[in-house]
Amino acid sequence: MTENNKIEFLAIGDIVIDAFIKLNDAHEHKGLDGEQSDELCLRFGDKVPYESVDVLYAVGNSPNAAVSASRLGLRTALLSTIGDDRNGQECLDTLKKDNIITDYIKTDAGKKTNYHYVLWYGVERTILIRHEAFNYHLPSMPEIGWIYLSSMAENSLPYHAEIIEFLKNHPETKLAFQPGTFQMKLGAEKLKDVYARTEIFFCNLEEAERILNIQNKDIKVLVKGIHDLGPKIVAISDGPNGAYASDGTEIYHIPMYDDGNPPFERTGAGDAFSSTFTVAIAQGKTIGEALAWGPINSMSVVKYVGAQKGLLSKEKLEEYLAKAPENYKIQKLV
Repeated sequence: MTENNKIEFLAIGDIVIDAFIKLNDAHEHKGLDGEQSDELCLRFGDKVPYESVDVLYAVGNSPNAAVSASRLGLRTALLSTIGDDRNGQECLDTLKKDNIITDYIKTDAGKKTNYHYVLWYGVERTILIRHEAFNYHLPSMPEIGWIYLSSMAENSLPYHAEIIEFLKNHPETKLAFQPGTFQMKLGAEKLKDVYARTEIFFCNLEEAERILNIQNKDIKVLVKGIHDLGPKIVAISDGPNGAYASDGTEIYHIPMYDDGNPPFERTGAGDAFSSTFTVAIAQGKTIGEALAWGPINSMSVVKYVGAQKGLLSKEKLEEYLAKAPENYKIQKLV
């Protein structure tokens, strides 16, 4: 194995197509029965007009992370599965344009490529998701620097065990874990070996509560709870309130990066933050430096439709960092 064959960043997770349906004829409603989340409301049993639709190929948590890492300069591959349909081929063609190694993307005969519908209202989105039950399997792999593990379907639990076995046999490979919807639904106990092997863990504040099965927005409580599951570095984002990262001893906070322009559409902000943070650590940056990188890519992504168009090159990211607002500074909480 030569150094040139090494994959510096391997993203593992489902690939999807997002159809963004822009709505105007809708409204928000406060959740019923004490629910914390608002609801998106449409007239029931009626014909509801929409403004536009944009179809984006080769997206999803892990593909988004792969594009981010590639643009930031790492030799990047995606390990995923597509259906044997035209949509799957469109996804492959899209990834190759961003220099993603697609050798480890398998075509599953008789299955359809994952297709999601994104109901886009204002700057927020509600996503209708369905993950195909693909036949997950870990192929023979070359040397890997970092594995970035994220969203997969509910039938993927045995696949996680294969990934952990690979990591046991390759202690030099580090793991970043950004759990998706179904991985959080599986629960921390079923994925305890994944949490225990994780170098960097990512979620937002509400997801941390869900993972820990608590209702407590105290960042110190949440960070400690996630650390206790095993991850060495814990990064928790909190929307407009910024983001936090901890090495188990100290907790750092950084505000949202504000370039003076409002967001256009928020899909992919979390993926941009998490992947950029991981790339920074992979390239030898400190936790504080990585925490400063992440929100810049998030800020750029939300200026466009979808999770990938706004992802930055390393040079452009460093330009934004050099001209950061005065308040864009790392602070220690502990």
